[in-house]
Amino acid sequence: MKTASYLFRNNNFVENPKNDFFNEANAQLVLGFGNKDLLNSDFFEKLKSKFPNAQIALCSTAGEIFDKQVFDNSVSISALYFEKATLKISKVNIENFESSFDVGKMLVKELSEEKLKLVFVMSDGAKVNGSELVKGFHEFKSKNILVTGGLAGDGTNFKETIVGLNEVPKSGNIVAIGFYGNSLQCSHGSIGGWETFGLERIVTKSDKNILYEIDSKNALDLYKTYLGKYTEELPSSALLFPLAIINSDNEQPIVRTILSIDEEAKSMTFAGDIPEGSKVRFMKANFDKLIDAASNAASNCLELQNQKPQIALLISCVGRKIILSNRIDEEVEAVAEIFGEETTITGFYSYGEISPLKPFTNCELHNQTMTITGLNEIV
Repeated sequence: MKTASYLFRNNNFVENPKNDFFNEANAQLVLGFGNKDLLNSDFFEKLKSKFPNAQIALCSTAGEIFDKQVFDNSVSISALYFEKATLKISKVNIENFESSFDVGKMLVKELSEEKLKLVFVMSDGAKVNGSELVKGFHEFKSKNILVTGGLAGDGTNFKETIVGLNEVPKSGNIVAIGFYGNSLQCSHGSIGGWETFGLERIVTKSDKNILYEIDSKNALDLYKTYLGKYTEELPSSALLFPLAIINSDNEQPIVRTILSIDEEAKSMTFAGDIPEGSKVRFMKANFDKLIDAASNAASNCLELQNQKPQIALLISCVGRKIILSNRIDEEVEAVAEIFGEETTITGFYSYGEISPLKPFTNCELHNQTMTITGLNEIV
């Protein structure tokens, strides 16, 4: 496998000086993560001209990861050429389905499982229910097939997101890229780095991603007692205090971000489902632990693959970007320090991250989490 990465900024392609010798006409797959306003027809034609024989998958972001830095108002581009591995790509639009669950089922069903190693998903982040989408994946997927990816972003606007395959990106699209072949080695890592506090509690009333009661008490009132002075800054302060879904003592919790609160209904809406009967704890931000989590996620990739990946796809959360602010480069630098100069690093800040919690188990929808997908080809 050969990789090359570029940053499209100020109407120019800036090539990563660490790129392999790479004939751009040989690229088989191009991944582009960028500012929504830049993913227009003019940009697409430039990209198609630069990589005439490649399949081109694009999605909008809440920030772009290129090498060791985080950018805004740019497009982070990676071009890949495989010696033996093959690709199959499926694209659908949510408007043609009754539910996000049905979308997940259809996407995986269209990808043959023989020699399938990785499914990388780029999904609309505004119209698609990420929790239902990953449940749909589980319907037809074998557990030994890795599924990772993320939900497209729209900066901090939280309005419309776009995804595209071999066309100008559009709202509502979901793209699943299947990577095939025994020559491929895949790895993954996902760690939030948040501190839990308070008692472990039980969700007693919820409806998908809307939480009403914890321990048979009003969830919003209970939440406010923990926030103290930050209560006056709701809902923006909720980014600092997500909710942890606890699976077991020896697993990382699944992090859920609060999107909005309803004072009249006394409910909270999350960026992912909160199942009734699940165990939860409140969480709070610790900047150093958030950055350490990115480093640990990279270390987990190395434990799975026993060598540094040729390309690492980083998908982190817009919430982490907002919280870390001018320290945001540090979490990407922490990953780069683990992988070294030989790994191409690309990715984006998202509205939801898709990755397993444990090696090659079913994927989960995460919020406020750094996720990494590592890919090698051994020939």
